Amino acid sequence: MLRLLTAAAVIAATVVPAGTAAADPAYLTNEATYTSVANGWAKVDRYRDTTPGFVDEQYPPDGRGDQDGQRKTFFNNVARPSSSRFLLYSAPGWNTGSKPVPVLLVHGANDNPDRAWANPNESGGFGCGSASCPSTGMMQYLSARGHKVFAIGFAHKQGDNRQHAQQVGDAIAIIKARLGVSQVDVVGWSKGMMSGRMYVSSVKPSWGRDYAGDVRRLVTLGGPNGGYDYPFAHGWAHDFSIWPECGGKINAPSPHTRMTCYGQYTYHPELSITPTGGWDAYPGQRQMLKRWDGVFGVNTSAQDWHTTYYGGQGFYTDGPGIQAAINAGSLIAAIQGAGTPSGVRVYLLAGAAANIVGVWNETRGPSDGIVFIASALDTTGVTTLGGTATIATANHLQLGWATSSMSQVATWLS
Repeated sequence: MLRLLTAAAVIAATVVPAGTAAADPAYLTNEATYTSVANGWAKVDRYRDTTPGFVDEQYPPDGRGDQDGQRKTFFNNVARPSSSRFLLYSAPGWNTGSKPVPVLLVHGANDNPDRAWANPNESGGFGCGSASCPSTGMMQYLSARGHKVFAIGFAHKQGDNRQHAQQVGDAIAIIKARLGVSQVDVVGWSKGMMSGRMYVSSVKPSWGRDYAGDVRRLVTLGGPNGGYDYPFAHGWAHDFSIWPECGGKINAPSPHTRMTCYGQYTYHPELSITPTGGWDAYPGQRQMLKRWDGVFGVNTSAQDWHTTYYGGQGFYTDGPGIQAAINAGSLIAAIQGAGTPSGVRVYLLAGAAANIVGVWNETRGPSDGIVFIASALDTTGVTTLGGTATIATANHLQLGWATSSMSQVATWLS
């Protein structure tokens, strides 16, 4: 899901020169360790995966996708870090918790481990999908119940899920080495479902590593297991939060390349979900696309609805349409076709409240405001299903911190 984030107050971090941990895989370099960390985390490590093949991705040129808050500090004060780098957050009790299997939390699009898992109020109201937000989240909830909790933070907030999946595998390898365990549980929220599920299913780049057989349980929260078409189904309303000439600033992709704002017809290929004009700053969003018009139709009340969804020049907008975007790199069919390993027990959690504050909610069918329930609970390609559940009172952004959601996750992990 698309998160609205504001710059968090930067808290000074103490940098400890990091030696190479003997047990870390040779292709991983621990570049720095930070021990003064906001929001209750015990420490953060910055790693670089030196495997040849990682491609540094494009960032929107106006800075909307840059690293912010303390995360920028952790990335060595680089606002647009290399895609080969990632952060590994460790919660209090990461090495003392009573539960035998550690947990890796994987955040979604335009998010970070702080707002997603430790302080939903970091962006204030609206940022967590509610008018008011709690200051603690899944990290504290699971840690208090004896879980050894870790979280990954990606360099590119909308990056290629194939590269992110490799780094999920990296984080698991590090956790295994630190704790001397053979398996880790993975919780993926929204876009985080993609990298977690792709890792266990070995959906990877040509240069990537296969699944190492080290995940016990995979839990997805509002994950588009069956894909989503939200940007194209509600493109006109969606664009006003994105297009700069219309006042938009959100770090999210547009279904259009051209749009009229206040009488000015403008061109922004860098904001397109489909590679256009040499730009591709939102590959991770395109990879989640799948058409739902055959099930729930299209929002015909929206301006330029037909050309937005199916492509072409409308009254105010122009874009290639959803099928062109799918053809340019959706991975939903590949993920479902690959299937999850039988040894990984998969749990699917959906929200049923389409009431996200300040967002044009998905109302063509039952949804959490962004992802259809039918998609979040789609079991196509799931070999060993542990369970499914729907939180009637939670929207897409609340799934990471609502008490009922956290309780369900803790039950599945126990």
